[in-house]
Amino acid sequence: MLFAGNEQQRAYIDATIPALPTVHLDGYNVHYASRKSMFMPAIIKQVPGMLSTIKQEHEWLKGIVANHKIDVVISDNRYGLHHDYIPSVIMTHQLQVQTGLGQTTDNIFRKLHYRYLEKFDECWVVDVAEAPGLAGSLSHTQKLQKKTGYIGLLSQQTPLSNTDNDYLLVLLSGPEPQRTILSDKIWAQLQDYKFPIVFVEGSNNIQPRNQIPEHITYHKQLTKDELSNVFRNAGMVICRSGYSTIMDLLRMGKKAILIPTPGQTEQEYLGRILQEHCMFICQEQSGFNLAKVIEQTRCFPFLTHHLEHHFDDYKAVVDKCLDKI
Repeated sequence: MLFAGNEQQRAYIDATIPALPTVHLDGYNVHYASRKSMFMPAIIKQVPGMLSTIKQEHEWLKGIVANHKIDVVISDNRYGLHHDYIPSVIMTHQLQVQTGLGQTTDNIFRKLHYRYLEKFDECWVVDVAEAPGLAGSLSHTQKLQKKTGYIGLLSQQTPLSNTDNDYLLVLLSGPEPQRTILSDKIWAQLQDYKFPIVFVEGSNNIQPRNQIPEHITYHKQLTKDELSNVFRNAGMVICRSGYSTIMDLLRMGKKAILIPTPGQTEQEYLGRILQEHCMFICQEQSGFNLAKVIEQTRCFPFLTHHLEHHFDDYKAVVDKCLDKI
């Protein structure tokens, strides 16, 4: 087995699975706009560069396969990592692209998306098969021409029994400058509360806060094991509505308040439908009010149990793939 990723991803693998060899593969290096209205236009402007990177990584893979005797490739949303002579699989939860620029633009990007997905022998959709699943219309839409299968939900977290600790966990992540904007907004509102709070900035590339009240436990960033511990003991979580984060919440059986990254249409869509399905509360960053949202949690149902048993579905799919080697 061989893992390919950028410097940060390889460092994480080296720390958590030291026996797994790794090779360097640059990411798409997408840059994000600071204003919500410019978020998706900025992404679209970078599409030509991303298409060029896809071509480069496809050529890169040919050398890797030849030098390392690879039998199968499993790609996590890397559209150039398919090969003509060995089974190639791509994993995604987003079949339908949400641009926020209207149905016509969505359709254009879906066709482009499908063109790349269909270069793979299989497409594994990270969601449950029964609509609406977790991702709604992002993952349950027009079928691909080639083999498409739903593999359930994925999480690196392991559910453990809760302890008596019951605090509010603020877990920040995502691109700058929106991560810092949200961090400052929440931090200012936490000062008036005296219940226990664990605050995780989600970045080591920042200056730590100087004055930390006694009721707040502060971290810049946590390892996988440290994050599992704070997840396990949290009574409520405030976080972004990224798909991986949402799956971690489900895996750990946690109630959460989701705050989508402004302009990131996928996160905004996920937050909206999950609140409509009474699974999580969703609040916009611009008008976030901690006092109001905490009051809202007192009567919100948080109906997530129907999805919590789908985290082993992938095993049968992976075994079937390996049997073909």
